[in-house]
Amino acid sequence: MISKGLRSFAAVAGWLVAGAALANRYNLQEPQSVIARQIYDLHTDIMWIIVGIFIVVFGTMTYSIVMHRKSVGHKAAQFHEHVGVEIAWTVVPFISFFATLSTPREQIEDYEHKGTQKGEHYLIEVDNPVVVPVGKKVRIITTANDVIHAWWVPQLGIKQDAIPGFVRDTWFKADNPGTYRGQCAELCGKDHGFMPIVVEVVTADKYAAWVADQKKKIVAAAPDPGKQWTMEELKAQGEKVYGSVCAACHQANGMGMAGNFPALSGSKVVNGPKEEQIKVVLNGRKGGFTPNSMMPPQANLSDVDIAAAITYTRNSWANKTGEMVTPAEVKAARK
Repeated sequence: MISKGLRSFAAVAGWLVAGAALANRYNLQEPQSVIARQIYDLHTDIMWIIVGIFIVVFGTMTYSIVMHRKSVGHKAAQFHEHVGVEIAWTVVPFISFFATLSTPREQIEDYEHKGTQKGEHYLIEVDNPVVVPVGKKVRIITTANDVIHAWWVPQLGIKQDAIPGFVRDTWFKADNPGTYRGQCAELCGKDHGFMPIVVEVVTADKYAAWVADQKKKIVAAAPDPGKQWTMEELKAQGEKVYGSVCAACHQANGMGMAGNFPALSGSKVVNGPKEEQIKVVLNGRKGGFTPNSMMPPQANLSDVDIAAAITYTRNSWANKTGEMVTPAEVKAARK
């Protein structure tokens, strides 16, 4: 009897050890911020509570099944469910900068069946990761131009929905340098599985060097303000600016979002005097288009980018003004 008991105890202990090993393997990622650590600890506490409930519930079920089985003479009771309880549990609930996937889709899907090898992080690697300094509070601002997405990096304990027509923010502070990966955490559409997020946390010195390098790239890529632009050149440049700055609110098709952001296609402002549109873009506008709209000032953009974006909007969709706005006109409007 003792030997049998020991064997049973050993079997239970073995299952517990195996369960602990699986829990460690399939647990949350190692936390790298204060909030992530709190989430991890809460998860662990809740897990042990669930284990206790599991033991009590399934222990009672197992005892009842074994000790009250039909083969030893027990007969099941016959009774109808409680109508009041069923009504209660039915009714009560009713009362209460750009980074894209860097792995080519051809490589992911292997359309030609070439046996293409993919890297370990082929679905969670990007061409332009977010770079932040270690130990500093980083503010994340989100919005979306089509459906609800979510900016989620589990090791940093951060998840914030990006909702069309709304600007939302959150923050995190990473404890250690490293590369931390996440994904869109809202079922947003057919490409939901191809929206990775990569955050590179670096030391203060490396971050300063990265910022300096980015500034050089921006200056090198900035259009020459003294250039004599043609209409087509401004429209091509403006389409890029519009897609990166304006489309989140006004939509890529210029139709806006009813009740919040006005349509630019057919807009009286866009089709009116260009001086007025330049003024709106530079200074912003609150409640001028619709009662709930708010156009933030875009004076931080270069004269060329503002001129290009305005030229693009005045000659796209239903807008056919045939007019172009030059960088010199924008520069003059700043004074």
